[in-house]
Amino acid sequence: MKLFYQTHSPYARQVLVLAYETGLADRLAVIHHETSPTLRNEAVFAVNPLGKVPALLLDDGTALFDSAVICDYLDALHGGRRLISASGLGRWQALRLQALAHGIADAGGLLCQETVRRPAAYRYAAMSDGQTEKLVAAFDFLEREAVPDGPLDIGQIALATALSWIEFRNLPGFREGRPRLARWYDRFAQRPSMLATPLEGEVVE
Repeated sequence: MKLFYQTHSPYARQVLVLAYETGLADRLAVIHHETSPTLRNEAVFAVNPLGKVPALLLDDGTALFDSAVICDYLDALHGGRRLISASGLGRWQALRLQALAHGIADAGGLLCQETVRRPAAYRYAAMSDGQTEKLVAAFDFLEREAVPDGPLDIGQIALATALSWIEFRNLPGFREGRPRLARWYDRFAQRPSMLATPLEGEVVE
């Protein structure tokens, strides 16, 4: 299988971390592709009409896209404990945490767009403030009632890769005043799957 990847994408990293955690990494040919709303990547558009990574090209030519879909697919291929439970409260808790992590990455991406990538004359401060508020609220919620404490699941992987990207991009931090969340992240960041998939590179305009 071919994984269309980007070394500075939290969504792509989520897929690869799951692959390492489930013993599937050696079944993936990881191919880095730069993508941008303003720079068309024909190879990526050939497998995903949205032109985004991650995308997974299966051996039969089928292309899967969106990190959540790819993670669900890969989780069904290995013989170990599922990281996305088939049913029960654990499933919904993990998926809720994954959704929150995706929202953190989405808000961070919009904040970067408004404060770094958009020309200064066209930046909209209210948009920046709104996205920052989302990040702060998400971090506070996690510290207050949702720091993970159970067996590894997709929610934890998604959260760790999102938080790593927040720090990588020097976005509003999650550490100050949130010791439980910071301790959890620092422990998770030392997992071999995280050490094997470092974020690197800059956004290409």
